[in-house]
Parts: sequence; structure tokens; C-alpha cells
Amino acid sequence: MDLAPRLQTTRTRIRLAEETDAPELLRYRVANRAHLAPWEPLREASFCTLAHCLQSIAEGRGHARLDRGYPLLVFDRDEREILASFTLANVVRGPFQACHLGYGAAAHVQGQGIMHEALQAGLDWAFGELGLHRVMANHLPRNERSARLLARLGFEREGYAKRYLQIAGVWEDHVLTARVRPDG
Repeated sequence: MDLAPRLQTTRTRIRLAEETDAPELLRYRVANRAHLAPWEPLREASFCTLAHCLQSIAEGRGHARLDRGYPLLVFDRDEREILASFTLANVVRGPFQACHLGYGAAAHVQGQGIMHEALQAGLDWAFGELGLHRVMANHLPRNERSARLLARLGFEREGYAKRYLQIAGVWEDHVLTARVRPDG
């Protein structure tokens, strides 16, 4: 099992962040702060600093080493620009073999299929090399773009959770979805 995936799609390269990616991660965070704010927890001002980017990268690599989570960056083919990110978080082994999926894309690539392309590769890796049985992804009821993306990726609605996560400072309801490994 490769705990540091290097995935490739037609238009992207996907991998764990390295220390040298910190300046590009900072640029991505600053450029997309307002765009992603309605869908994410409140961020401290320090979130958009080089020091925080370096800390996030180190923590993410630590989670991957421990097989607890995989925060992956989606780069363009030349690995010069971060287009999106997704995380396979809260990995649980044993009889569950599952994780949660979270994701976000840069404003300027919205509607181009980049997130679908990247997540399909990530899910193939999760169900293949990682050996996961279930990937869960939850979205705000008003986030129709996410609902369509997850449905297109084969996620099925499993429930509805009241005041599930604090998003942009407000406890928000979420639609609960999951995709089970195709071979069961």
C-alpha cells in the first residue's frame, strides 16, 4: 500500500503536499478564501500565513504516515498551480474500513470537471490500494453543485443530520451520503 499516492488524470497530478509546496498552498488559500468561506469552518487569520501552510503540510504528512488521513492537493499537469484539494479524513480500519471525504476547488476551475476528474482518481485509489470499503461525504442542503458531483460519482443519500457541522460560524444541517466499494 502506497501511503504517499501520486495520482495522475488527464489534466491533473494529485499528491500529498511537500514543504516546498507551502508558497503555492498559501497562494491558493489567499486566492480562494472568499470563494470557499461559505462552505468551510471559520478560519483564523493565521490560516493564510506561510507558517500555517507549513504546519498543515507537516500535520497532513503525519496523518498519512499513521494511515489516519490523506490531505491531497490537485495540481495542474506541470505541478505549478493548485487547482483543488480533497481529503480522505478520519480513516477507520478494522471491520469499518471507511473514511470521510472533503473537497474544494479553486474558483477559476469551477464547472470544468476538474473536481470530478480528481475525485474519481482519489476514489479509485481509496477503494483500491487503501482497501477502504466505504467513503462518506456530507454536504449542505443548499450546495446543489456538491450534491450533483457526489451523485455523479456514485454516492447515495443515506440520511440527514440536523446542525451537523459548524460552517462559516453557524451550525448547519447536512445531507449524509456514502459510496460503498463497487465489489462490495
